[in-house]
Amino acid sequence: MDIQSKPAFQSADAPDFTAEEMSAVDAIIDRHRFKPGSLIPVLEEVQEALGYLPPAIQRKIALSLGVPLGEVYGVVTFYSFFTMVPRGRHTVKCCLGTACYVRGGKKILEKLSTTLGIEPGTTTADRRFSLETVRCLGACGLAPVITADADTFRHVKPARLMELLDKYD
Repeated sequence: MDIQSKPAFQSADAPDFTAEEMSAVDAIIDRHRFKPGSLIPVLEEVQEALGYLPPAIQRKIALSLGVPLGEVYGVVTFYSFFTMVPRGRHTVKCCLGTACYVRGGKKILEKLSTTLGIEPGTTTADRRFSLETVRCLGACGLAPVITADADTFRHVKPARLMELLDKYD
């Protein structure tokens, strides 16, 4: 089959998503299809529905809205809100700013990585947690600091990490 006879988008391009999820994507696109400036709202709603924006979904959005794929990719990679990899239900951020680093931030990060079985920038297989590092959380007097979603934990000790994270299902 030559490139011109291949359908523009096939559901096999996005095997991680159910028919229901793909229907939700179609409904979002249909709601915004002919509105100027609809790319970012579509990306936001689709990410909310699916959890992330993999390349196959970006292609679908580009084709459906008549926007160049490069523009879609550019928006997704420019804004830190968007992600091309699945995120966990809970995001754990470990501060590695100077105060946190000096007071044990690196050991906290190592323990988090070992305990969760993931490296920073990745998500657990069960999508329970995503692990990120940040350069400063603005709580230097409370160092070392981690956050889990909107909760901030101060003076964190490696031995207490599982106790802190156990309350996040």
